[in-house]
Amino acid sequence: MRISRPSRSRRRGAAAVVALVTCSTVVTGQHLAVAGGGPAPSGPAPTLDWSPCVQGSPYDCATAKVPLDYDDPGGRTIELAVVRRKATDPGRRIGSLFFNPGGPGGPGTVQMPQNYEAFPREVRERFDIVSWDPRGIGNSTAVNCFGSPEAAAEWAGGHAVGFPVGAKERATWIEAYRDLSRRCERRNPELLRHVSTADTARDLDGLRRAVGDAQLTYLGISYGTYLGATYANLYPDKVRALVLDSDWDPQAWTNRGSDDARLPSFLRLGSDRSAAATIDKFLELCGSTTTARCAFSAGSPKATRDKFDRLLRRLRDEPVGPYTYSATVDDMVNSLYIVHPGWTLLAGRLQDLWQGRTPEPPPLPPAPPVPNPNPYAGEEQGAAVLCADSPNPRDPEAYHSFEEESAARNGVAGRFWTWASSGCATWPAVAAHRYRGPWNKPTAHPILVVGTGYDPSTPYTAAQAMASELADARLLTNDGYGHTALLNPSSCVQGHEIRYLIDGTLPPVGTTCRQDTPPFAAPEPNGGIATGGGWLARTSATGRDRA
Repeated sequence: MRISRPSRSRRRGAAAVVALVTCSTVVTGQHLAVAGGGPAPSGPAPTLDWSPCVQGSPYDCATAKVPLDYDDPGGRTIELAVVRRKATDPGRRIGSLFFNPGGPGGPGTVQMPQNYEAFPREVRERFDIVSWDPRGIGNSTAVNCFGSPEAAAEWAGGHAVGFPVGAKERATWIEAYRDLSRRCERRNPELLRHVSTADTARDLDGLRRAVGDAQLTYLGISYGTYLGATYANLYPDKVRALVLDSDWDPQAWTNRGSDDARLPSFLRLGSDRSAAATIDKFLELCGSTTTARCAFSAGSPKATRDKFDRLLRRLRDEPVGPYTYSATVDDMVNSLYIVHPGWTLLAGRLQDLWQGRTPEPPPLPPAPPVPNPNPYAGEEQGAAVLCADSPNPRDPEAYHSFEEESAARNGVAGRFWTWASSGCATWPAVAAHRYRGPWNKPTAHPILVVGTGYDPSTPYTAAQAMASELADARLLTNDGYGHTALLNPSSCVQGHEIRYLIDGTLPPVGTTCRQDTPPFAAPEPNGGIATGGGWLARTSATGRDRA
C-alpha cells in the first residue's frame, strides 16, 4: 500500500491521494439495504453544536457522535470532526453542500478551508459548505497504529519512498507493511472493522439529517466519488444533487463484487495508463515551449522525453539528496495533480536534479483557521478504509511481476501505481460492512459526473464507467489536465456545476469543456464547450434535463 504523504497533499492544498487496497470477504451491500431504499436510520440524527473554530475564524466547528457499529446503535460511539462555512448570501441560501476531499485519508476539516476559494462564488453564496473528517481519519476518532509521532516517523523512514527498487528494497518494503499490519491489529482491532465507505455513507446521511436538509447536496472528488456513488445507492431517495469529480470506476474498484483479485486495484482502475499518458503530455508540452515557461525543456518533445529518461537512469545510481529514482517518480506523479503552479514547480525541480542540485521543497500553504490544522494522517488511516472496499492479491511477492508487466506498457507510472496497493496484501482486518453493488438504483434526481482527459490518478475511462453504472447520470468532459476540475479550474465546468447545484440543470449530452489556463501557457479568459471540430460557447438546450 502506498499513500501520498499527507504533508505533500497539504502542501499542494489538494485532496490527499491515497493508494491502498482491500482483501477479504465481508458482508455485502445487499445486507445493508432495506425494502424501499437504503438502510433505516439508526436512531436520531447527531447533534451539531456549532461554534467558531478559533476566535475570529469564519469557519464553525462541531463534533458529531455516531455509532461505531450501526448494527448496534446503542453501543460504542465515535466522534466526527465537522466544519462549516456559512452561505455568504443567507437570504438566498438553499441548504448545505457536503464536500469530501478524497483520499481516503483526506481530513475535510483542513482541506475544505484550504480549498474554499476554489468553490464557485455562486455556490458559496447559496450554500453552507460543510465537510468532515471521515471516521478513522484526522481529527475524528482516528486509526493510529503507533504509540508516538516518533515511532510513526521511524516506520515511515524505514522503507523506500514511492516504490521499492531491487530485491533488497522489495524485501524491506514488504516487511515494513507486514509490521504496520501487526501494529494496527494490536492497537485498533475494533475500529478497523468499522471504517468502510459504507459506514461513512451512513455517517454522511446522519450529518445530512443533522443540518436539516431533506436531501443531500454533495461534491466529492477522487475517492469522494466512490463515497458519493455508495451513498446514492444506499440512499437513492435522498439524492438532491451530487457532483462526482475525477471518478473511480465502482465495478473495477470492487472487482465486480468478486474477492478473486487477479490484479491490484489501481491497475484494474487504469491509474497506471492514465498517469503514463499525463507524464508523456507533461514532457510533450514542456518540450514544445521555452525554458522560460518550462525549465526542464530540452527544445523539443523528443529531446525532453530523452532528457527525462536519462535523468531517471542517472538517479538510479546517483541520487541527489533525498531524490532517489523512486522518490523522484513519486514527486512527479503527485505534482501533476495541480497544474498551476504544480507543473511549473515540478519542471524547476527536475531541472535542479538534472544539474545535480537538491531542489527546494514546494512552499507550505497557509494553515487554515481551525483548531488542529495538522492532524496525524498516517498511511494506516487510508488503508483501513480502502482495505475494506477493494480486493487485492494476498501474496506480496506477486507485486513485482505485476510491476514489470505494467512498466512494460506504462513505464515508471506502472511501477508507481502497482505498489500503491501492495500493503493490503497483509492487511489484518475484515470490514463488518461494505457496499459492493448494485450501482444502478434509480435516484430521486440525476447525478453529474465530471472526468478530466489527462489525470495522473483517475482515468477518464473511469468517469465514463461511473456515468454508465449509475442509474441516471450525465457525463461532463473536461478537456484538460490534472486531478479534479475543482482544483484545476474551468469556467465552463464551473458554469455547468453552478446551474446543476442551484436549480438542477444538467449540461447537454456530450458537453466537453476545457480548462481556463493550459500548462506552460498564458491564461485564457474563459473555458469553452467543444462541438464538432472546434470550441464554441454553445447554449443549445438539446439533452438538457433538470435534477
